[in-house]
Amino acid sequence: MFTQTGRFETRYASKYLQQLCKHFAHKVEVTYDTMYGNVAFPFGKAVLHAKDGALVAKISGTDETALARARSVIDVHLRTFAFREEFQQMDWCTETGLPPQR
Repeated sequence: MFTQTGRFETRYASKYLQQLCKHFAHKVEVTYDTMYGNVAFPFGKAVLHAKDGALVAKISGTDETALARARSVIDVHLRTFAFREEFQQMDWCTETGLPPQR
């Protein structure tokens, strides 16, 4: 299993977590509250956490392709919800702390 963690510094972390989870729940299994969310994508899993002025996403998948897809889905949807903050993408890193290969 491959994992990566993304972080977006924002004071609206809980709001964005809930928006993402509500949106994803239309197509996949999701559980969430104001601070945590679990999303079961067909290509992997995402655990979202609103904490300390940031939205943190930990994604897991069977290979790098699955991780790339999860990163893309989360970033694309966050761009829509966080447009006022000029969001482009989360700061993603591997478990070793290195940025993922693109």
